[in-house]
Amino acid sequence: MAIMSLKSRLQQIFAKLRGRPLDGRAVEVKSFKHDQEKEAAYDSRIRGVRTVPLNQIVGSVGRYQDFDNRFRMKQTVPSERLQRIKMAMREGHPLPPVKLYQIKDGFYILDGNHRIAAAKELGHDEILAHIVEFIPSENTLPNYLYRERADFADRAQLPREIKLTEIGQYAFLTDQILEHHAHLKTTQATDVSFEAAAQDWYKTIYRPLCVIIKRGRLIDSFPERTIADLYLYISQHQWQSGRQRQYGIGIDQLIPKNMEEFRNKMADMKECGYPEMQRGITAFILMNVQAKREFKIVEKLFELDEVREIHSVHGDVDLLVKIELTRDLLSSDAEMISQFVHDDVRQLAGVISTKTLIPGFSKSKA
Repeated sequence: MAIMSLKSRLQQIFAKLRGRPLDGRAVEVKSFKHDQEKEAAYDSRIRGVRTVPLNQIVGSVGRYQDFDNRFRMKQTVPSERLQRIKMAMREGHPLPPVKLYQIKDGFYILDGNHRIAAAKELGHDEILAHIVEFIPSENTLPNYLYRERADFADRAQLPREIKLTEIGQYAFLTDQILEHHAHLKTTQATDVSFEAAAQDWYKTIYRPLCVIIKRGRLIDSFPERTIADLYLYISQHQWQSGRQRQYGIGIDQLIPKNMEEFRNKMADMKECGYPEMQRGITAFILMNVQAKREFKIVEKLFELDEVREIHSVHGDVDLLVKIELTRDLLSSDAEMISQFVHDDVRQLAGVISTKTLIPGFSKSKA
């Protein structure tokens, strides 16, 4: 009896690891149609081409029955095509972006099931994809908040998502950007778009205040809130309401009553008050690119001030790129590198995949 019990327990463990129930049937990935109906997500928005983490791809639009929940082909489905795609990926042959539908934080495969299955088997972390997002319309509080976040993201076009936890608060962020937009239009000779003003607000106002909040460890006292929530609360009281509060870290001495005064103060502190933030960052990017676009990609990369060297190499990768960045007031090395690679490298037409190496210790000769 003890032997049978142990055998039964081992079967359960192995079945869980394989993503299969004990009767041998593979657990299927999620059905887009089912989740679409559940969320009432019928309004769509085209998000363009961007990289998507493979662990956020949770289902399929039409072929969810052909794969288990780890996106492995079921035994009843021929795998010849999968093997050909895996071979192409290993050899660095260009493959077109997959097509994905998005509902909230989950992605569903419209086209490219085999490419994603192959990428997962080969241990890739992400994949290039055309994205169409479907917005949930079910009238729940989380969906209201999600729609507000999506609307704000569409309008502001910021490099990172800002997550608030209360409904109706994104309008205050929009008001701040509009105020900053008006200020820039009166102080700059050239016309400034709303999107450009939003980028400048994010870089020179939002992010510096967030780093002050982080350094003060205010978030430790509000575990159910986000940094963005605290940013909005403090900025409203300092700039909109005009009521200064004591936050426990001397924040009143750091934040002027005027938003633009705060921006100017942070610019001065970036140069003088935080010299440790003004240091160089070196990284290497390994790139797989389409052969017919390789020369154009090299030319585009060489135009970037941050790119110091480009080498066309033989082997598993096509290009080796050395970059040198300067860390700003808020970001860590990884954040700066990630933003540069995502915004300036992966968006180039013909880039298939990238891998970034950050030196831990270096020695060089003159």
